[in-house]
Formats: sequence, C-alpha cells, structure tokens
Amino acid sequence: MTRDAAISEAERYFDSGRFQSDLAGLVEYQTESQNPDQRPELYRYLAEAMLPRLKAMGFDCEIHDNPDPRGGPLLIGERVEDSSLTTVLTYGHGDVIRAQTEQWREGLHPFRLVEEGDRLYGRGTADNKVQHLINIAGLESVIAARGRLGFNVRIVIEMSEEVGSSGLPEFFAAHKDRLAADVLIASDGPRLQPDVPTMFMGSRGGVTFDLVLDLREGAHHSGNWGGLLADPAMILSHALSSICDRRGQIRIAEWRPDSLTDNVRAALKDLPVTGGEGPSVDADWGEESLTPAERVFGWNSFAVLAMTSGVPEAPVNAISSRARATCQLRYVVGTDPDDILPALRRHLDAEGFQQIGIEPHDRGFFRATRLDPDHEWVRFTAASLERSSGRKPHILPNLAGSLPNDSFTDILGLPTVWVPHSYRGCSQHAPDEHVLKPLSRDALRVMAGLWWDIGARSNSSAG
Repeated sequence: MTRDAAISEAERYFDSGRFQSDLAGLVEYQTESQNPDQRPELYRYLAEAMLPRLKAMGFDCEIHDNPDPRGGPLLIGERVEDSSLTTVLTYGHGDVIRAQTEQWREGLHPFRLVEEGDRLYGRGTADNKVQHLINIAGLESVIAARGRLGFNVRIVIEMSEEVGSSGLPEFFAAHKDRLAADVLIASDGPRLQPDVPTMFMGSRGGVTFDLVLDLREGAHHSGNWGGLLADPAMILSHALSSICDRRGQIRIAEWRPDSLTDNVRAALKDLPVTGGEGPSVDADWGEESLTPAERVFGWNSFAVLAMTSGVPEAPVNAISSRARATCQLRYVVGTDPDDILPALRRHLDAEGFQQIGIEPHDRGFFRATRLDPDHEWVRFTAASLERSSGRKPHILPNLAGSLPNDSFTDILGLPTVWVPHSYRGCSQHAPDEHVLKPLSRDALRVMAGLWWDIGARSNSSAG
C-alpha cells in the first residue's frame, strides 16, 4: 500500500501491452459526432466500452439521452467510498472529429490503431479517447495498490464535444446535485513539451461569425463595368484591415482584455511556445508589447478562417456581386462575451462599413474561463506531478484553445484543473492523428501518483 506501488501498477499496465490493446479497442468505435449516420456508435461506445469497465471498478453508472436533440448521449458514474471524503469529478469525451479517411497517409486508417515507432495512429488517440483511458487506468492502479481510492469520484463521458457540447449545460443544470464535487480534474489538449507535464485551469472562449457584403444581383463584365461598380472584395478587405493592423494587433477597444495581471504574467513567464513539431512562430505577429506566451494564453486573437468573392476555382472577367469572410475571435477572461459582436457592429459603423452584415454561426462556442494559478488545487496538483515526473510542470492559466470548462465553473461552481496527455504535434482534428507511447506511459505514472495523493490528502483532512 504505497504510492510507488500504484505507479508501478500503472507502468505494468503499459508495459504489458494492455494499454495499447485497450486503446485499439476504443479507436475502433467510429464515434463521429458530426456524422448523423454514426449516431448509434455514440451509444455503443458508452454501453460497450465505458459502462462495463466502470462498473467493474465499483461505479454506479447511467447512460442518459441528451436534452438537446442535436447532441449525443452522456454517461454519469460515481464511486462513493465515504461522504466525508473529498469528491473529485472527472470528464472525457468519446466522440471524435470527422474521420477524413481518404486524407490519411498510406498504411493508416482512422479507426484502426497502427503502431509506428513511438507513435500510435488513429482517430481519437489524442482527442480524447487516450486521455480518459489514461485517467481511468490511473484510478484502477490506485485501487489495485491501496484496495480503495481514498476519495469519492464522479465521472462524465459525453459524446458531443466535437459539435460544441450540445446539451451539456442543460444536462449539468438538471443533474447539478448528482455532479456535486470539490474539484474537476480531467484531461484534454496537449502538453507544451512531450516530456514535461502540463496543467491548465481554463480555456479561451471563441466566437465565429461571417462578415458579408452583398451589393447587387449577379456579376458584371470587368471591362464594361470596371471603375463604375464597387468591388465587394476590396471593401471587405478594408473592413478587415480596420479590425487589426498589419501585424494582427486588435484595434477594437472592447476586444482588448483587461485580465493580463502580474500574477498571470508570472505564471506565463518562460513557458515554451516555440520549437518542437509544427510551424515556426512569427516573432513579428500579434501584440507587440507581449511575449509569445502572453499572446497565445493571455490575450485575444482575431483570425480570418476563410474568404471568398467570385468563383476562386474558376475565375472569370467579372466584378463580383458579393464577398464573404468567415472570422473568429478567440478570447480570454476579461472580455465581455455578450458585447463581442455588438462592439464589432459599432466599430464597422464608425469606420463607414454600415453595409457589411454580421452573421453569427449556429455552432456554440465555450466561454472563457480561468482559475487563479495560486489556487490550492493548482499548487497541490503541481506538487504531485513534479514528485512523479521529477520535472516542474508547465502551468497555464488557460488553454489557448476552447473546451466546455464553463459548464464546470459556471454551472457546477468547481475549481478546474486539466492535465493533458497529448502533445502539440499530434495532428489533432487532422489526418494522421496520433499519440506518443513514451508520453502515454509517463501520463499513466503521473495520474496514478495524483490519484494516490488525492486519496492521502482526503483521508488526512477527514481525520
């Protein structure tokens, strides 16, 4: 009954090949939540892959239909050892992004686990099947070593995260008592470096919208009408350039957050955002006064995701009648989400672009969240990860991307700590998605240690 015994149990799980076999089984479920034809797979994943394993660990589990007809099912489970002990809520999502089967490299397939060197390829390996598998296996390792967890745990597995977690807020509001806990500890997203544990305590929010300029009916010959008809693409380009300057610095005052405090700056100091796999960072892009880490984790960023006018794949000599740009603002705490689009409207009007329409996307985005880096659960988790790995973890106030953390913070009222088990070069949401074997083994070790430490802390507090 020692911490080392729990970590050794996690190592044996990996070294024996059981981890890889279990992950292969999860990857085979074609849980594309964006594909309506795969809806039965969403239920099958919970009923066949999750339910038996959790019940074998002593969880009482239920599978629920989603209150939103667009969303997939959800599983709730709980293992209560003593009501006086700490209760941890953990989470994962079993749905995956579209397979993009034809775009995978020869020899790979999205729904078959393929091993190549230190990489395990398959859809969901990085996002998110491997992540909740590691956390569940870590719990099993503690039970095997201690005979119990030493704390209570509740779990939610949803099947709609890749479509904006449809129905999750409503589900949480309806089951608030059933999901009551002291803290959320869950896993999603990447480590900053593969060999160093990472923690983050929230995420940036996001708003996606189209800017549309529709000037007239049909296109007209550029020779006969050039110089007489306004060009919607040029006008829209000038409107976009009024939102940011030439290095991407945001010009809309309401889009510039006020939350980059000294405490947040200190947490971000010296965090690596360059190097490793992926494109090189453009040093002269983004807010000039900020470090690269502050730009991506502590500030807002505006992007044009796509832009069209005319027929790009078959251009003709004609002045187009309309132009459209799909845009996105990723924002941090300190930005009023309800004023993002109204502020844009005021800005465009003031700049003389009253004709340009703003069309919000239907897909909901999660709101920005952040837990203070000095919170007691942050300090506790960081100490545990360092003890297991021998390295100080990278601590982010929030993830640069987005996830449904606002449902945990705003509805359930929980402090949230995320410990990701992937890395930035994993090809998440792209063909050839994969996870690293050494990282997975290390993640199993640190999670077994963290679950053990929570049990020791819980019993100490109860005593």
